[in-house]
Amino acid sequence: MTEKFPAINSTLSPNKLGQLIQQKYGLTDKTECHIFRLAMNHLYIVHDNENKYVFRVYTHHWRTKSEIEEELRLLILLKEAGRQVAFPIADKSNKFIQEIEAPEGTRFGVLFSYAKGIKTAKFSPQTSFLIGQALAKVHQSTENIGLMRMSYNVENLLKKPILKTKEFYRKNSCEIEFLETLSAFLTLKMENTGKQKMRYGAVHLDVWFDNLHIDNEKEITFFDFDFCGNGYLCLDISYFLFQLFTTHLDEEEFQIKADSFIKGYEKVTKINDEEKKFLPYACLAIMTYYISVQCDRFEYWTNIFLNEDHLKRMVGNLKRWMTYNKIEISNELKPIL
Repeated sequence: MTEKFPAINSTLSPNKLGQLIQQKYGLTDKTECHIFRLAMNHLYIVHDNENKYVFRVYTHHWRTKSEIEEELRLLILLKEAGRQVAFPIADKSNKFIQEIEAPEGTRFGVLFSYAKGIKTAKFSPQTSFLIGQALAKVHQSTENIGLMRMSYNVENLLKKPILKTKEFYRKNSCEIEFLETLSAFLTLKMENTGKQKMRYGAVHLDVWFDNLHIDNEKEITFFDFDFCGNGYLCLDISYFLFQLFTTHLDEEEFQIKADSFIKGYEKVTKINDEEKKFLPYACLAIMTYYISVQCDRFEYWTNIFLNEDHLKRMVGNLKRWMTYNKIEISNELKPIL
């Protein structure tokens, strides 16, 4: 008998997955399952008559079962608090996580509710206000909540990531040198931040237009909490503003929507002065981390754009943000270089 060749990241059959979901969750024989996106995780859209769901299959060796359980615990907490999030759905035996034996080993799958509305990068200032309002309500529920997951601190956002990025690109280009300098600069900023004044708790860490749906310009639903962890709540605010900036080349239009977002947030809860001072820097640390994640997971999702040109574009966005926010790092780094 021919030995099966090992795999690192297989694509599960949507037809077989649909049958499994139908059986496990007691759906009707009208159930259909289709691939939606094969990226960091694999997403499938599930239809059962008029009902619609998302089934996420985590890639192998990406999240442990306990990490997924913590993500789901957070989502259930938010759902029970009346926050607008896509939430996990239990199967007939009251289990939230399915264990699937794939060619590469055990993979975990979770069925989520489908977020109402549409995904768009081009929304109005009023919608930006509503996004800020909705995020503030989420933060009201996540402040002081601890998760048994990654803590987004200097070590995990800056020090370890820069080593991974350097290992992937190998060639010590000017972009890598810039990221190293930026990492050292941000390390000082984070270590000198007044921690006792910063709100802390469970964060989403990936709040942008790709992870929220807008329903009739009235209701915002957040989803994809795959990167949730522990950190300053203002990390989420800063990251949204950075993504808004990168999708709006017209800086005047960006500023109008950014101001509207902040107003919406502060209608629910105030952003204190220490947090506001840190906002321009927080997203730079997050992006330093995300560049390393792309490198670290390359073999699992093989982004064909992940090359030196891609890195230049990423660094270009960071530099544009720094110019806009008048962030100058050279002088402040002299003492530690």
